[in-house]
Amino acid sequence: MTSEQSAVPEPTVESDQEQTTEEAVAPRRAGATYALGRAVIGSLARLIYRPHVEGRDRVPLQGPVIFASNHLSFIDSIAIPVAAPRPVHFLAKSTYFEGTGFKGGVMRTFFQSIGAIPVRRGAGQAALDALDQQRQLLDEGLAVALYPEGTRSTDGRLYKGRTGAAFLALQTGAPVVPVGLIGTDKAMPKGAKMPSLKERITVRFGDPIDVTVHGAATSGKARRLATDQIMTAIHALSGQELAGVYNEPPAQGPIEKIKQALPHERR
Repeated sequence: MTSEQSAVPEPTVESDQEQTTEEAVAPRRAGATYALGRAVIGSLARLIYRPHVEGRDRVPLQGPVIFASNHLSFIDSIAIPVAAPRPVHFLAKSTYFEGTGFKGGVMRTFFQSIGAIPVRRGAGQAALDALDQQRQLLDEGLAVALYPEGTRSTDGRLYKGRTGAAFLALQTGAPVVPVGLIGTDKAMPKGAKMPSLKERITVRFGDPIDVTVHGAATSGKARRLATDQIMTAIHALSGQELAGVYNEPPAQGPIEKIKQALPHERR
């Protein structure tokens, strides 16, 4: 386990393809587009994937909630909103919303329909701004979904959690509902253009976790303990093999290798 810093972290925002920092733009609330899209996409998803959903009754129907899930496939961000008994929001690259013409309009409507919130690429303060955007949604009593691993697992193992989700939960007091996704990587592997029609997926919701018992958000120890508790719950639901390391690309060059080897908090 790496040592922790006592300073407040600046968690990075991860897209569905890679860990990146982002500049937040105005959030979208669940409205008519979401309601219609959730009904249509939900019906199609249930027809195609025949999802087996467990633990829907464990999800609080009111108040702020953080869904913390393992991450295996692009369709994870469809599976969670479809299976959850309440609207769910998650961050998505703003480029998904900025296309022009018919294709751009279809893509924009699709992401709005599944509760996506656009964020723009940026640097420095941008990652913390994106976290502030999620905090705003939680302050309004809404639900957000996060992937503590950061980026998708390409080998099916469950990687160590980064502390961004725990930081958000510790700061807002929102309960964390762990989610275990099974089979989404087979239903739509990374790089696939179309989903498989043969695979069935499973979505498991766990009991809400109150991570505030670990201490304040400013405590590095509290963030690490809360993150480990969340990942333990996700592991119990997903049954994945534990990787025991962070999901990050190999270091390029001696300087990056030294930086990765030094004790620091993975945000």
